[in-house]
Amino acid sequence: MSLRFPVEPMKATLGSLPRGEGWAYEIKWDGYRTVAHVADGAVRLQSASGKDVTARWPELAPLAAAVNARSAILDTELVVFDAAGAPRFELVQRSGVGSGLEGVLQLFDVLSIDGTDTIALPYEHRRRLLADLIEPGDNWALSRHVVGDGADLLDATFAQGFEGVMAKRLDSIYRPGTRSKDWRKVKNRRPTEVTIGGYTAGSGTRSSTFGAVLVGLPVDDGTLRFAGGVGTGFDQATLDSLTARFATLRTSTCPFVPPPPAMYRRHATWLAPELRASIEIAEFTNEGYVRHASFLHLLDR
Repeated sequence: MSLRFPVEPMKATLGSLPRGEGWAYEIKWDGYRTVAHVADGAVRLQSASGKDVTARWPELAPLAAAVNARSAILDTELVVFDAAGAPRFELVQRSGVGSGLEGVLQLFDVLSIDGTDTIALPYEHRRRLLADLIEPGDNWALSRHVVGDGADLLDATFAQGFEGVMAKRLDSIYRPGTRSKDWRKVKNRRPTEVTIGGYTAGSGTRSSTFGAVLVGLPVDDGTLRFAGGVGTGFDQATLDSLTARFATLRTSTCPFVPPPPAMYRRHATWLAPELRASIEIAEFTNEGYVRHASFLHLLDR
């Protein structure tokens, strides 16, 4: 039976760069996972959760004419590039009709051609089919891949500020709706030094400690600029020791200039900005907040 709308995409596991042969590597694009259904000269776009999002990106409609088949189902990532040519997740969130921001599909897999499923074919076979299937266009591109050692590609993505790479076994079949170890996402992490200026209340198993630390970056004028929250990377011993230290630093004065948005202030306890910490982040958002941040350790010991 042929695949039909919607198709639940195959997912990858988070891990480190694999060793040995038998792997291909692609850029990990920072956008919206999107399945493109092409049939009868039209494109229907599906989000990862199965919603029809076609109307939001009309600039992708011409893709149908670029497919060398009557019908196809393509797995893609919808990205929006900034002025420097880097994909920015925040821009994808703001894109759509009337935004002035155009989506670009990075095509990396084909699940069906002319009503015949290709998901049981090995990855490298599907990639060859995909290369023959798609003609280039302004708003879509074949996401390139390399076979062999992925270390150079990972280094290149780090240097360019990209999120990381996807590692995929050459012999892997496509398993809709599953999270498979045959696909591995390897993320770039950037160490960053921040100052802790507060914390939010914890809940559940962390109700006696805290939920997240609120962090900032020093500014040349001596103030502390708010840079978001960090809620992961803490083991129980760290939660307990930090909670004890926070008790001696509590203050009624917000140390950030200007104060954080209301969503952060609502459940915040402020601290005198005396503790510095090392964290890992994926990037800073357009607003200057840490994204995908994880606590490493205090720098003041």
